[in-house]
Amino acid sequence: MHRAVTDEVKEPELRSAYVHCRNTTRTYAKTFYLATRFLPHQKQRSIFAIYGLCRYLDNLVDEAEDLVAGNPVRLQEVEQRLSQWKEHLRRTYDGESSENPILIAFSDVLRRYHIDISLPFTLIDGVCMDLTKNRYETFDELYEYSYKVASVVGLMISEVFGYKDKSALDHAVDLGIAMQLTNILRDIGEDLLRDRIYLPAEDLRHFGVSEEDLFNHHMSDAFISMMRFQIERTRRYYESADKGIPMLSSDSQIPVRLARVNYARILDKIEENNYQVFTRRAHLSLTQKMAILPRVWWHAARF
Repeated sequence: MHRAVTDEVKEPELRSAYVHCRNTTRTYAKTFYLATRFLPHQKQRSIFAIYGLCRYLDNLVDEAEDLVAGNPVRLQEVEQRLSQWKEHLRRTYDGESSENPILIAFSDVLRRYHIDISLPFTLIDGVCMDLTKNRYETFDELYEYSYKVASVVGLMISEVFGYKDKSALDHAVDLGIAMQLTNILRDIGEDLLRDRIYLPAEDLRHFGVSEEDLFNHHMSDAFISMMRFQIERTRRYYESADKGIPMLSSDSQIPVRLARVNYARILDKIEENNYQVFTRRAHLSLTQKMAILPRVWWHAARF
C-alpha cells in the first residue's frame, strides 16, 4: 500500500524524495498521516511533500532552542540558516534544481499546484518566533503565532485538496487555529519543562491562575475553569472549519473531516482526564482513530 503511492513516479530521485517525505509524515504526524491515506495518490504525495517541508523547518528550530538559550551568537546562526532556507525556496520557485529531497518533492508539487511563496515564508517567520518568544500576553498574539505555524499549512494543502469556493480558505485558516490551540492545550506540561507558556497571560489573570500555579501543577478550580474556557474557544474554531469542508473537492472531504474529528477528540480526552495536562498527554489509539471512520463516511455521503 505504501509503495503504491509512489509507483506512478518514474524518476528514481523524485520517487526517493517522496518516500522521504512520506516517512517523515508517518513518523511525526500519525493522525494527519492516517487521514491522508484516503486521498488519491497524487494528492497524497503532494501533501507529504508539504508536510515534509513544514516539519523540517519546525525541527530546525526545535533542535536549536537549547543552543540558542541566552546565546545571541547561536540565535544569529539559526536565523541565518532559516534565511538561507528562504533563499533555497526562492530558487525552487524559480525552477532551480536541488539535491535536498524535501525541495525535490516540493518542486514537483509546485509544477501542479499554485502555492504562493508568501505562505512558506510566513511559516518560517512563525517558527522563528519560538526562538525569541516564550510568553503570550493576549489571545491576539497567540492567534498571530497560530496562523503563521498552522493556518498557513492549511492554506498550502488546500491548494492540493482543491475547493469549489474560495471562502473555503477562510475556514481552512480556522481549522489551523483550532488544531494549534489543541496542540497547546495537550502539551501544557511538556512546554512548561522548556519554560514555555502559550496560554495568554490575560486569560490566566482573568481566571486567577499564576505562572507559579502552572509550574507547581496546581489543579485548582480556577485552573479547571480556565481550561474549560480554552476548550470552548477552540471548539468554536472547529465549528467554523466544518463549514468549509463541503466546499472542498469531493475526494478530499473525507480525509479532512477525519483529521478534524480525530484532532478535536483530543479535547474530549483532556476532559476525560479531568484536565490533567501536566503529567498526562491526551492521545487517541489507532483503534480509536479508525472507529469514527463509518460516521465520517456517513456524514460525507449526506453532503
